[in-house]
Amino acid sequence: MNYIDLFAGAGGLSEGFIRAGFFPVAHVEMDVSATQTLCTRVAYHYLKKKNQLEIYQQYLQGKISQEQFYSTIPNSLLQTIINQEISDESIDCIFEKIEMVMKLKGIDSIDLIIGGPPCQAYSLVGRARDPYSKEHDPRNYLYKQYVKFLKKFKPKIFVFENVPGILNAGKGKLFEDIQQYLNEAGYEIEAKILDSSKFGVLQQRKRVILIGWKKKLRLSYPQFQEIAHHYLVKDLIRDFPEMKPGERIDYGSYVKEPSEYLKKYKIRSDKDPLIQHITRPHNDRDREIYYYVIDVWNREKRRLKYTELPERVQTHGNKESFLDRFKVVAQDLHFSHTVVAHIAKDGHYYIHPDIQQLRSISVREAARLQSFPDNYYFEGSRTAVFTQIGNAVPPLMAEQIAQEIKKMLIASS
Repeated sequence: MNYIDLFAGAGGLSEGFIRAGFFPVAHVEMDVSATQTLCTRVAYHYLKKKNQLEIYQQYLQGKISQEQFYSTIPNSLLQTIINQEISDESIDCIFEKIEMVMKLKGIDSIDLIIGGPPCQAYSLVGRARDPYSKEHDPRNYLYKQYVKFLKKFKPKIFVFENVPGILNAGKGKLFEDIQQYLNEAGYEIEAKILDSSKFGVLQQRKRVILIGWKKKLRLSYPQFQEIAHHYLVKDLIRDFPEMKPGERIDYGSYVKEPSEYLKKYKIRSDKDPLIQHITRPHNDRDREIYYYVIDVWNREKRRLKYTELPERVQTHGNKESFLDRFKVVAQDLHFSHTVVAHIAKDGHYYIHPDIQQLRSISVREAARLQSFPDNYYFEGSRTAVFTQIGNAVPPLMAEQIAQEIKKMLIASS
């Protein structure tokens, strides 16, 4: 079973489908760093299949360059990663590239299309900061490009992922338009808000998962089984060495054995090195604030409001809204709050729970909250990597969605 991934980002959604046994025909992504992450991940899966992961380890250790690493992979495989913005001007060119891959691979038809257009345009926070509610933001209309792929490749099923804000944007008119476009393209659709914490991810992250299928197939939206568990956020982070702000371990070792959670959900194996444990620097004032925030959580199990901080560290003039701008990732809960792309700008919303470290979470800790496996390498600057992680669909959630889509495809054949 094959698929095309549109607006692919760092590949969180795709990773879940690969784990479920799907074959990616193409990934389309406009961001250069995210595209390189996809190339590196495609290379990882290729080398794993060939029992040549020692080449991947050499790359992670910095023993070979990215160019040397990619040269070990068939060029035809790297061509499946298409680094282009999807627009009226580029879409025919993208179609041609996908058709070329299909021809090379002997693929007659596409089973599935997955992906979601960039969601900032209809995120609740995004609208709150825009007096016009982003009604005229061109990103609001990328769903029309998505529909063009459905009309071109006619997959049996598609999965369209987005933020809950898409349902209410433009007083609900935007989502009505999306539904109409998809119906006119020949698909029955249903959308539900799913929470990643119900899928074993130790993070509360709500996403609209819209699933469509060709009208003649008479399918229905899958029933997802909620995963009940006893794991806590500390099961994700207790094996990391302590770090100071601004420190980094590009390739190193853990200080403890993997927890039961990490092993059960295949996030860390005994063979995995510690990679990209990279922290951002903080000034003394922020570290002092972090101390207060962590201390109040540890003693009182509540979130400290900005106005409760000592006045000498209150530098923001706005004391009426966004009073929770500093937030600890609580290790004694079953899930963290949502990791979003804003983590690339500062770490105030993602403070590490250890009062001895006084820092925000590292790249690898953020990736774990998103359920990325420890062998997943993200390309680009620290800021670019945090953005990729914050925008991703948790692979653990994606895998379970993929398993149900597989059942639907089998039922339709």
